[in-house]
Amino acid sequence: MEHFATDRIDRSAPESLLVVAAHPDDIEFCVSGTVMRWIAQGTTRVTYCIVTDGGAGGYDEQLPRQAMGDLRRAEQVHSAKRSGVDDVRFLGYPDSYVEAGVELRRDLCRVIRQVRPQRAVIPSPEINWSRIADLHPDHRAVGDAALRAIYPEARNPFAHPSLLKEEGLEPWIVPELWLMTGPTPNQYIDVTPVFDRKVEALRIHTSQTAHFDDLAGLLREWLGEHARAAGLPPGRMAEAFQVVRID
Repeated sequence: MEHFATDRIDRSAPESLLVVAAHPDDIEFCVSGTVMRWIAQGTTRVTYCIVTDGGAGGYDEQLPRQAMGDLRRAEQVHSAKRSGVDDVRFLGYPDSYVEAGVELRRDLCRVIRQVRPQRAVIPSPEINWSRIADLHPDHRAVGDAALRAIYPEARNPFAHPSLLKEEGLEPWIVPELWLMTGPTPNQYIDVTPVFDRKVEALRIHTSQTAHFDDLAGLLREWLGEHARAAGLPPGRMAEAFQVVRID
């Protein structure tokens, strides 16, 4: 019998990892420190999948809007390399118009079956009222689509049949799911040892972060709240997740 469990969380580094996000820079804000730590602990295959083109982002009104998507893709690739990740995939959906429809779920199923991850990190489909950035509807839509793609569609040979019949992509079960930005975290990863690298990776997203007077201070405050919730000593910083094991 299939069931969802939270009582057998695997806290070790997975061999293969897929991180799905709505926009370039979402990963650097929410999970890059954890990715760095897992890579240092032995994760050998990491894929970033960015759903939107990021075209609605940025703060520079002098920059031509049609150039924003290319700029943000370049920033994401560069930033990912700073974290130790070379495999970055872009689905190219319009920024701020994401819906958890069949096309997006199929595209995410394709990536899941190609990558075959032991663990996936995705946005939570639930609203987190405690942080304004987490109210972005793209985040919830991508979380909803990714959750449906992971369960049940990627494991079901009869879902999106062209993936199997035409592309030869066999079904894949993702055994463990980590939700970022959700309202009810149950797992925290201490990212204090890689905090400076996390800040550097985020600063590479210049189009999104150049206007912050104290980016490191903002992150230190936010991640410090997570660390306190985790019961870590003062001065530590953590990233927060809701972890669900799928059996």
